[in-house]
Amino acid sequence: MEKKAFMCDMIRTELEDVVGVENVSTSQSERMTYGVDYFWIGRMWADRGQMPPMPDWIVRPGCTEEVSKILKIANYYKIPVNIWGGGSGSQGGALPMAGGIMMDMKRMNKLIEIDEESRTITAEAGMIFQQLEWYANERGYSCQHIPSCLTCGTIGGALGHRGIGIMSTKYGKIDDQCLSMEVVLPNGDVINTLPVPKHAAGPDLNQIFIGSEGTLGVITKATFKLFEQPENRQFRAFLFPDMHSGLMAGRDLMQKVKPSILRFYDETETVSIIKKILGFAKKGCLMNLAVEGIQRIVDIEMEIILEIVKKWGGEDLGSEYGEKWYENRITFFYPGHIMDIPQMFGTMDTVATFDNIEEIYWAMKHAIEDNFPGVRFIAHCSHWYEWGTMIYDRFIMDHPPEDPQEAIRLHNQIWNAGVRAAMAHGGVINDHHGVGLKLSRLMKEQYGPAMQVFEGLKKSLDPNGIMNPYKLGL
Repeated sequence: MEKKAFMCDMIRTELEDVVGVENVSTSQSERMTYGVDYFWIGRMWADRGQMPPMPDWIVRPGCTEEVSKILKIANYYKIPVNIWGGGSGSQGGALPMAGGIMMDMKRMNKLIEIDEESRTITAEAGMIFQQLEWYANERGYSCQHIPSCLTCGTIGGALGHRGIGIMSTKYGKIDDQCLSMEVVLPNGDVINTLPVPKHAAGPDLNQIFIGSEGTLGVITKATFKLFEQPENRQFRAFLFPDMHSGLMAGRDLMQKVKPSILRFYDETETVSIIKKILGFAKKGCLMNLAVEGIQRIVDIEMEIILEIVKKWGGEDLGSEYGEKWYENRITFFYPGHIMDIPQMFGTMDTVATFDNIEEIYWAMKHAIEDNFPGVRFIAHCSHWYEWGTMIYDRFIMDHPPEDPQEAIRLHNQIWNAGVRAAMAHGGVINDHHGVGLKLSRLMKEQYGPAMQVFEGLKKSLDPNGIMNPYKLGL
């Protein structure tokens, strides 16, 4: 133990030499903080008095050069490195399952440039995304990445798990919005992807690191598109008699117009969460949408939307509920409105083409409610494409087992049943929350022999296997 303690002190001294004594910590209270994010199991451990996984050293770099030096130290000693942004992830993607270094990126929060000619904004990856949005707003623009974790998630976190915001149906996911990045490879080398993502100069390097969840390197800077604030934004809500009619209306809408917001709720979520927040009490499946841009175009788009909704038997509810939904878009996730401990819960978001999506919904609902007494299933479709949509589905259990091991076993069994039902009917294991620790075991089932592509990248870029071990199936 004395030899181990001596080496820990020596390594700490090296890390302090890079970032300063004040930016390295080994106190147990701080280390425990990094063992809990929004992953249910991590929160359950804390709630039941269990010790969470903890890093050995917390290190807070202040610039790209310091990140590079930290990774070089980690590679020499073969120490695991975990990356922490805002701690808002729900998949356990940042938890230090093998101990080692926890690199907290929030000191790297500087705005680098706003280029109004090219309509781009560049910042360090430790910046909270709300701050980036505020910088854009000051110049009359928006990044249009408005996720529920806007006020607590970082730029690097959004890129790391390929995140998405409520405006994605018009403006795209984070990978559509990001133009270029600076990345520190596991060996400490600093690289920059090409300044634009659309080219024929080989594969787009952005797409290797976006969604890699810290397993292939550390994103330190990123450049995003800027959008002019819309001249006009119109909201509308509709009520459909069933899932099928609403899904088909959504499909037809995506072929004709580009709503910025398009959310379609199953009957269970309509009469529970939507009723609680919006005061809506009718039976059926609620659809809320928004169209925005130049007013003349928005007016025409709304006319087309009304025609399509009427074709599929939707009832026009006017603009009131849509506007109220927008005002409460983050309230849905505040305490008192969102599921929370002591409940057991999870979001099994998947995505598929239109020919499979309704079948996936019913398969997942039956897999969970028919096999796990006391567990209910609610869902909505919140991000749409010309070819399909995703299901933001949740399971909720009000009275889970008290024993931590029994609770973990049941939690994982529910996840296995729901996600495998999605995969069996043409879905994927996740749409935008990422894989992390929670779904890591299912990556090989999803990809089969194709998994060797990811494993090859990992072995080439990170031969010592130090980067975020046990995540993303790597």
